[in-house]
Amino acid sequence: MSLVLLVSIASSAFSQKGFSLEDAFLYYKFYPNDIYNINWMNDGSFYTTLEQDQQNGSEIIAKYKITNGEKVDEVINSANLKSPLTHESIHIDDYSFNSDETKILIKTEEEPIYRRSTRAFYYIYDLQSQELYTIDATKKQMYATLSPYGKNVAYVIENNLYVKNLETQEVRQITNDGEFNKIINGATDWVYEEEFSMSKAFKWSPDGSMIAYLRFDESEVKEYNLQIWGNLYPIDYRFKYPKAGEKNSVVTIHVFNLDTNKTTQIDTGVETDIYLPRIYWVPKKNSLSFIKLNRLQNNLSLYHADPNTGKANLILNEASDTFVDLDFTDDLTYFSDGESFIKTSEKSGFKHIYHYDIDGHLISQLTDGDWEVDQFLGVDEKNNTLYFTSTEVSPIERHLYSIRLDGKDKKELAKTSGVHSIDFSPDFQYYIDRFSSSVIPLTVELCHHNGKVVRVLEDNKSLNQRAKESGFTKKEFFEFSSSDGKKLHGYMMKPKDFDANKKYPVLMFVYGGPGQQTVMNEWGGFNYWWHQYMIQQGYIVVSVDNRGTDGRGTEFKHSTYGIMGKLEVDDQIRVAKYLAEQTYVDRNRIGIWGWSYGGYMSSLALFVGNDIFKTAIAVAPVTNWRFYDTIYTERYQGLPQTNPSGYDDYSPINHVEKLKGHYLIIHGTGDDNVHMQNSIEMIDALIHAGKQFDMFFYPNRNHGIYGENTRFHLYEMMSTFLLKNL
Repeated sequence: MSLVLLVSIASSAFSQKGFSLEDAFLYYKFYPNDIYNINWMNDGSFYTTLEQDQQNGSEIIAKYKITNGEKVDEVINSANLKSPLTHESIHIDDYSFNSDETKILIKTEEEPIYRRSTRAFYYIYDLQSQELYTIDATKKQMYATLSPYGKNVAYVIENNLYVKNLETQEVRQITNDGEFNKIINGATDWVYEEEFSMSKAFKWSPDGSMIAYLRFDESEVKEYNLQIWGNLYPIDYRFKYPKAGEKNSVVTIHVFNLDTNKTTQIDTGVETDIYLPRIYWVPKKNSLSFIKLNRLQNNLSLYHADPNTGKANLILNEASDTFVDLDFTDDLTYFSDGESFIKTSEKSGFKHIYHYDIDGHLISQLTDGDWEVDQFLGVDEKNNTLYFTSTEVSPIERHLYSIRLDGKDKKELAKTSGVHSIDFSPDFQYYIDRFSSSVIPLTVELCHHNGKVVRVLEDNKSLNQRAKESGFTKKEFFEFSSSDGKKLHGYMMKPKDFDANKKYPVLMFVYGGPGQQTVMNEWGGFNYWWHQYMIQQGYIVVSVDNRGTDGRGTEFKHSTYGIMGKLEVDDQIRVAKYLAEQTYVDRNRIGIWGWSYGGYMSSLALFVGNDIFKTAIAVAPVTNWRFYDTIYTERYQGLPQTNPSGYDDYSPINHVEKLKGHYLIIHGTGDDNVHMQNSIEMIDALIHAGKQFDMFFYPNRNHGIYGENTRFHLYEMMSTFLLKNL
């Protein structure tokens, strides 16, 4: 198609003002520096980080004093770690200590599987004997985890769970029925990994005597087929992917006792068409805890179970007319004495923190108000203080707070305007604050628990200066009203030499999906560098969070339940029409683009809003909700068998006849998440409707469409398309 020819000459067509796409996506000139792999030490005085040895390129686990940043030790240099089998140096991809910090678990040669799952070779380094041990030298392992006192390590190989005794080197195979595309032990299936944000599916008991694990029977789940290109004949990769309304895995919970060699199945009820997305251990109680969700995800139950008998008791239940959002309220924390626990819930209409006794009786609601707790960060039991981030200042910001266990003396600790991400030390005496705003790049600070800054670890001042010199412009935030009067948040970024007497094309960026936000007072964010580039080509960039997005409570977020797309696209069309009325906007040059859910939204906006949108780019879009997975889709839409109109009425594939403008659809052929089937079916529908369009497929790239120079190629292509058509 003509688009492919344009790509080859794109570089010469672009303005050289400010910065180039190569600067952003090949040379990474605008990526902020960060502090990685921080591990807090038990004594509360030190932390370790993973660093690069500038002399030989090896990795160093370096130990620092918290108060003054003095480097006091190099715990390990990977150049000195020789594989017991090959006698060659190993590289450290990641590391963790056991509970008494006598051993280090080292991960190397890590390779990704899906979004969160990986396999790697793991080694154990004994700090006292300075010996290095392999876990298994022949096959890569998944999720190797040391027992609490470092005597054993548990891991998964080829869908079976193993335990290795580090003193005797004895290996016990806990399960024997693991089989690809059939039975999984100790790891999750694809849909749990993607939608419940979990891939490891086993946990050690607090004393290290038992392991609880999930078993997935995915025998009845239908397979999806990806073709992997590059050989004379493409390779078929088949994996189990349950689409909306289809069969899920049957999941069960089991506990293996290392002392008795006995495995006990936990009683989760007679209904098997359920979800079991979380397992925990209750301290001091020798009790297993688990979450159960019904298929529609509108009824969540917390159980405590006896790991020796399997008997389970209901502790807490929460129901909703729409859905109970597990990922958003996944903050179950038990006190160390095993007598009570903290849990977050949206039952008041906003996510807040609740304190229950061990039997599930409410002790107190600790936070309240028309704002959301964003993350519950933990409880300092010694000082009866809890820490959390919230939207209390603004839905587009995240600030840190503390509050006492009695619900009194709430304090704002991180007050700088912007978005704060917090990592507390285990003793809650210090925390790392990563924050930014629309005018401040990522800043990393080490702070005392009272909010006082101890040291600035990274300020990215040179990046800030580089961005200014390159002509970056800031986000201008605004508010807008939906058709039912709901306040919507948005931002606009204008060219640096903006002249209100001129008319500019507008590129709108949308994600728009449940529980997500694009409009945040932060530096960077979704596709920030490319947006800055397009601004320098003379475009105004606008993004608005429509109804159904995060940070505003359940009424706002759940308003799109059962009919995804209807309210969201109405909001985006209203914003576009408002922009068209502005004297500085060329109403004939308003485009929209998005990725994933945003690709769904940009497609729908171009079709339904064909009187206002002239151009759209859809990257890896869902085009029909019937093609997407069970957990995500049914959470927000119910079952297609009982809500067919909710699935079909606002699937863009059913609106192709309305296309008038320029449409570019992009997909990775190796997308295991939003399958290329979505784009293929969309293309077929467009052909049947007699509509012209542009398309581009990235061979073997997954949903993220990255690797080598792929992102540069992608943004160069999209820039070319817009410069020609908008």
